[in-house]
Amino acid sequence: MSIRVAIRHQTRYDYDRPVSLSPHLIRLRPAAHCRTPIHSYSLKVEPAQHFVNWQQDPFGNFVARYVFPEKISRLAIDVELIAEMTVINPFDFFVEEYADNWPFEYDEQLAQELSPYLKIR
Repeated sequence: MSIRVAIRHQTRYDYDRPVSLSPHLIRLRPAAHCRTPIHSYSLKVEPAQHFVNWQQDPFGNFVARYVFPEKISRLAIDVELIAEMTVINPFDFFVEEYADNWPFEYDEQLAQELSPYLKIR
């Protein structure tokens, strides 16, 4: 049996005078590859006079880029979602034969594709 949870996040900024805002990046949306079932999601931003462009970062996460063309006195961000908290086995995957024993080496093509993630800083 699973449990559904409702989550609400609110952010409010009230300014003492009208201000100009730079574009805002809002990262408050579940990723498409999320394994938790999301039954509903909403994102509301005030003031209503804005432009929004949805983008994805290099990891597949959604990013909303908000542009406010006029000066504002208040910025309000309201996010709500309902998620189903199900039991997920984090070890439900298979291991390639070449990786059965450690240490192992990736084939040349895969090693090249993974190189940004394997770089030691």
